Amino acid sequence: MSYTLPEFLAHALALEKEAAERYLELADMMESYRNDAVSKVFRDMHGFSLLHHDEIRKRAGGIDLPELRSWQYRWRTPPETGGEEAFDNTLEPYHALRYARDNELRAMRYYQSVAAEAQNTDLARLASEFADEETEHVTALDNWIARTPRPSATWEADPDPPQPKG
Repeated sequence: MSYTLPEFLAHALALEKEAAERYLELADMMESYRNDAVSKVFRDMHGFSLLHHDEIRKRAGGIDLPELRSWQYRWRTPPETGGEEAFDNTLEPYHALRYARDNELRAMRYYQSVAAEAQNTDLARLASEFADEETEHVTALDNWIARTPRPSATWEADPDPPQPKG
């Protein structure tokens, strides 16, 4: 999939906007459950996504960017928004950070693929820079995860699993 520079920047802005919205939604939800530690993680991630969005907007400068509709995005799922697993009200900070890391990793891979397939050297350079920034985010989250206590039970352990019908 080959992009023009304006198309790529529009996708990058959409990616960060979607990530910021998702993290804010998760932070608000966790706050409503009084899961304040996880709410703080997601509020921090919301802020980082907004900062990255603003940086991309500055880099775009005076470039006229297309206004893409959701069906025009060239990805199957937004790279920085994971699945529904983060909507569990019992989520622990460790797992919230892992969720955020997985999102950043997908964004990094997305930018790497754009750089690898770019027909334009400026676009390849910019996509590589964005991939490097996402790599820094993954590393920062790895460090944060290393300092965060692991829960005693696995996230997947459900004390009240669904019962088979019949």
